[in-house]
Amino acid sequence: MTHFSVRSESFPLAQAFTISRGAKTTADVVVVELSRDGCVGRGECVPYPRYNESVAGTIDALESLRPQVEAGLDGSTELAEVRAALQRALPSGAARNALDCALWDLEAKISDRPAYELAGLATPHPISTAYTLSLDDPETMGQAAAQHADRPLLKIKLAGHDDLDRVAAIRANAPDSTLIVDANEGWSADQVEPLSAELARLGVALIEQPLPAAQDALLAELEHPIPFCADESCHTAADLAELVARYECVNLKLDKTGGFSEGLRLAAEARACGLDLMVGCMIATSLAMAPAVLLAQQARFVDLDGPLLLQKDRERGLRYEGSLLHPPHPQLWG
Repeated sequence: MTHFSVRSESFPLAQAFTISRGAKTTADVVVVELSRDGCVGRGECVPYPRYNESVAGTIDALESLRPQVEAGLDGSTELAEVRAALQRALPSGAARNALDCALWDLEAKISDRPAYELAGLATPHPISTAYTLSLDDPETMGQAAAQHADRPLLKIKLAGHDDLDRVAAIRANAPDSTLIVDANEGWSADQVEPLSAELARLGVALIEQPLPAAQDALLAELEHPIPFCADESCHTAADLAELVARYECVNLKLDKTGGFSEGLRLAAEARACGLDLMVGCMIATSLAMAPAVLLAQQARFVDLDGPLLLQKDRERGLRYEGSLLHPPHPQLWG
């Protein structure tokens, strides 16, 4: 018998975090815990309004599965089979992510085998993560860049207007950092080519989601000397066929894939399609980052800085040395 619990938690941010769609001051997460045979597996997700998700709605979706989870989904007590049944029981998104990751963590603890081994992955090693600069005026973003100029990779939130001034200010204050920019669907089609050309002169290495996802088809016809990365447009492996002609990279986030299980599938199929991989995150604690660290081992770009943006991470969180992110220890996840 598996005992199931779900709750919401809120973590204040170190400072307000702004993107083109708005600002936030807390990371509001949902945590699932599964207990069996004296072991506890945990998973964390971030419901995202962009995808019509809320904390309350996510908890309701998870609570609706309580009888099946506690009895074993589809009548199975094998956790691998329960995970497979979960893919059918819930759509991709935050709710499935938290439960799927909790199931992986529970199996790792019961079997006394690390999650990466259960998933057929190589032993993880420390990786370098981007650090994200919140959207602000060019002068403020330049000052923020100066404070983090020693980081090898900076991710810049953009909005369309004044973007070249923002990036120029950041480049002046962080001359040695690799820069990637994230428009969060904030550009118009007529901005893509001129902004891409100018950003290339500023040494930008990647542009995330320049147009709204519904306008993706336009990207196939637009010149861009910098690779495009699909974020809001890429949720699961089923999305890849349409993205190949429009993007050179996809951003894998577990809250979009609906968990580690689909994340494994998306990562493998993206590489098979010739797409580069970025592994990213919502702003959350180390518990949400931990499974993504395993998927990020082969990624070209890693953006798992969520805990660095909090006032305080959860206890026994991931270890960061500057931008160097160490693999999770079993007490945290996996």
